[in-house]
Amino acid sequence: MKAIIDDFIAPVCKAQIEILFQDEDILIINKPSGLLSLSGKNPLNKDSVHYRLRQQFPDCLMVHRLDLGTSGLMVVALNKAANAHLNKQFQNREVKKTYIAVLDGHLKEAAGFIQAAIAKDPPNFPRMQICLDTGKPAVSQYQVLEMLQAPARTRVLFTPETGRTHQLRIHSLEIGHAILGCDLYGDERTLKLAPRLLLHAFSLSFQHPVSAEALSFECECSF
Repeated sequence: MKAIIDDFIAPVCKAQIEILFQDEDILIINKPSGLLSLSGKNPLNKDSVHYRLRQQFPDCLMVHRLDLGTSGLMVVALNKAANAHLNKQFQNREVKKTYIAVLDGHLKEAAGFIQAAIAKDPPNFPRMQICLDTGKPAVSQYQVLEMLQAPARTRVLFTPETGRTHQLRIHSLEIGHAILGCDLYGDERTLKLAPRLLLHAFSLSFQHPVSAEALSFECECSF
């Protein structure tokens, strides 16, 4: 079996992480587009959300990730107990998330569901693929927020019911409307229509890992 070589080098990200909420157990941050969530194996990919936050919070742990180009809300654990509790919430699909994206073209339906199983695509790493036979079930709900013109674009609110790798990007492609600025699932034209991946983690709801209080956060995006 041929080994998969990842020679990707992330561009320098000068944007800063914004801390929106902080207590003894968790941080809520606004991750900038263009910053890795975790440092890569390549030493040139050291800069990341985790690397930067550890300078101020040495014991912080990453509960979940956002893709390099995706901006928006993340919850970060500040101790092992909080991390374990939050991980369990993610595993049990108790954490609710929504994303805002701008898609190529105009969607015909104002709302709907995308159901398409997602699997790895080894020959085209790091891309994923739709595969009904070997893929894991994946469901995304969408709602049209705004129709944009010149060129035709649609601003949507996504609510993923599952959390597969690249789920919203590949599901958007599956319905024929790639997310603008997507280097993996768009084409040369849609890549040029945006200076970045137009995908933003807009809202995040979960239970506080210690107090059990129901928490909900929103973070507006720039597009």
